[in-house]
Amino acid sequence: MSTPDFIRYLLKAHTDASKCPPPDRVVDFFDRMLGLLFPEFAARRFKSEDELTGQLNRLTAELRTILDLNVECLRSREPGIEQRMMRGLEPMRRQLLLDIDAICAGDPAANSTSEVIRSYPGFYAIAAHRFAHSLMKMGIMLIPRILSENAHRRTGIDIHPGATIGSHFCIDHGTGIVIGETTRIGSHVKIYQGVTLGALSVRKEDAKTKRHPTIGDRVVLYAGATILGGETVVGEDSIIGGNVWLTRSVPAGSRIYYQAKMSGSDGDTDTIIIK
Repeated sequence: MSTPDFIRYLLKAHTDASKCPPPDRVVDFFDRMLGLLFPEFAARRFKSEDELTGQLNRLTAELRTILDLNVECLRSREPGIEQRMMRGLEPMRRQLLLDIDAICAGDPAANSTSEVIRSYPGFYAIAAHRFAHSLMKMGIMLIPRILSENAHRRTGIDIHPGATIGSHFCIDHGTGIVIGETTRIGSHVKIYQGVTLGALSVRKEDAKTKRHPTIGDRVVLYAGATILGGETVVGEDSIIGGNVWLTRSVPAGSRIYYQAKMSGSDGDTDTIIIK
């Protein structure tokens, strides 16, 4: 049996806890919203404009409720923020269609856009990030992290909602990808499994600084590549090979590969750059 003091301690914890809605409610809202945008993902198909309008109105009201419960974590108290968010669904869908096109073009195993929407972890992780990033830009905190961590659990892809990602983003396989908060990724970038875009420093006092790398347009990052540091820039049209460890900038058009030394028996390794 629990002691009375422990019960009182738990009661105080429950009383003092933030009123943010439970994660399951936030995730359910996002999944229903994604199903509205993409029928391939939906639990049900809508058969009329009235049905679609009704669902959009219900989702708008649900977002307002979630925001009201999350008032302690809002940096912006701007009225009508849920209306502005929902008005952004049309351009967000267009953006996600470009991501789907990039995945289809970049993965020979992808047979159709429907297959990507229904089954690809990369698509779900990117969609969650696009929505979470939009919420964060509007001054909404915590809820974006709930969405990104749910996508992390479901896909193995960890994208901080603060990361900035351009159009035509392709994630192939995806398991083990980590993209940090201040990462900036250009357009037409392709990332394979196990890539880390991380920070050199993990000191708390560096929280407000740019700690994560910048990736230029049309860059390919192969499996296991680790790129660290806020001042590290990978120039456009570069290819970063598998298992490369990179902590300095490289110019546009670079080709960087990991190569094990063949001479001697000390097990030393080199990273070579081919331009």
